[in-house]
Amino acid sequence: MSTNPSYRGRFVWYDLMTSDAAGAQAFYQAVAGWGTEGWGPPESVYTMWTANGKPIGGIGPKTPEGIPPHWMGHIGTPDIEATVALAPTIGGKVLMPPSPIPTVGRFAILQDPSGATFSVFQAEAEAPGHEGPAELGEFSWVELATTDIDAALDFYGKLFGWTLSNDMDMGPLGTYRVFARNDEMMGGMYNIHESMPMPPSWMYYVRVPDLDAAAAKVAELGGTIIQPPMDIPGGRIFMATDPQGAAFAAHWSPM
Repeated sequence: MSTNPSYRGRFVWYDLMTSDAAGAQAFYQAVAGWGTEGWGPPESVYTMWTANGKPIGGIGPKTPEGIPPHWMGHIGTPDIEATVALAPTIGGKVLMPPSPIPTVGRFAILQDPSGATFSVFQAEAEAPGHEGPAELGEFSWVELATTDIDAALDFYGKLFGWTLSNDMDMGPLGTYRVFARNDEMMGGMYNIHESMPMPPSWMYYVRVPDLDAAAAKVAELGGTIIQPPMDIPGGRIFMATDPQGAAFAAHWSPM
């Protein structure tokens, strides 16, 4: 069992829960340049995503009836029992208690005070992913749409040690709050505006080499562009849904 605290609060893995695994594989291979790799016994229904030959996430079993396709991010913790025990005392909920993944680790599914869902993961040995900037094809940014950014940062700060980096004024849309882990920016959060009704949720950004080409592939392969390519400080982004309806985003930066 890993007791190394260095991956605490880092998103270490990303799972796509989908209604069409084969269709999703073809889509993301074209849009994000990912490869795939089987995991587990031959009868396993789990396939890993790879970027630059390294695993970054997976395609889970078909989503249960009534739950739409979605991405689930897994946040690292060196003590899953303590994290799961703390969450309900600070406004969260435990949707699934810690469960084992043989030879890999344990994970649990939690909900923050606004209702956004995420997973926590404790590695059995080394945690997936790495520190530092994302390489091409890896997830480079995370973003929380919530009902109260102050309550959200307080909740995640107590669970994972995240801190305020800076706030940006978005005019009538409110404040965009950038949060940090170990003094390095890792994501943002904002209050859901009445002009864009949506449930509280996490959005995950994958770094691509050509944003416009990736957006064109989304449209060509049956996805839907939610936010067309736009400039942001330090790069460009778009938001989309894949052909099965799971929301994701892409990010380009010159680094």
